[in-house]
Amino acid sequence: MTEETPGFEEKPDVPSGATPEDAEPKADSSAAAEESAPAGDANQTAALVAQLDQARKALDERTADLQRLQAEFQNYRRRVERDRIAVKEIAVANLLTELLPVLDDIGRAREHGELVGGFKSVAESLETVAAKMGLQQFGKEGEPFDPTIHEALMHSYAPDVTETTCVAILQPGYRIGERTIRPARVAVAEPQPGAQAVKADDAEAGDDKESGGPDEG
Repeated sequence: MTEETPGFEEKPDVPSGATPEDAEPKADSSAAAEESAPAGDANQTAALVAQLDQARKALDERTADLQRLQAEFQNYRRRVERDRIAVKEIAVANLLTELLPVLDDIGRAREHGELVGGFKSVAESLETVAAKMGLQQFGKEGEPFDPTIHEALMHSYAPDVTETTCVAILQPGYRIGERTIRPARVAVAEPQPGAQAVKADDAEAGDDKESGGPDEG
């Protein structure tokens, strides 16, 4: 039975060759590790934020490029559709222009009562097809002369007109929609020179008669 020596405390075992300082807990190294860990996390977070900003910037640029391409494609489609319609209208107009002499012959035959039998059926079918393709005939006697749609081939004066008027349709005009492919060829009449002054004098004389004439002294 061993006796404990009074006044001495038990010390931890120390490996041979180690100094007493090695036996103490390494508190300082643990604290340094804990301090360095938050600093590393902050650097990593900053790097991730920078990468996220770059990704957002790249996304915005790609989105803008896509929107620009979509706008250009829509404009391209509209141009192609507009050109397709224009080409179709030109082709139809050229075809119908070639048929105008035939339609003129049909009109003359109708005026002379020669549109009969099988010829009448064929002629009416041709006119129906032309109308379905958008061909419209215009030009009537008595309408005001319009140089944008009428071509005057004959000119005269008439006392019963108040403006330049189409008095005869020599050849009807044709249009497709708003596009005139042939003006109406017409004979026009203008008011008789001096007719307006005579009419004005007659109107004044009529007014004097209705008012009882000038006062007598």
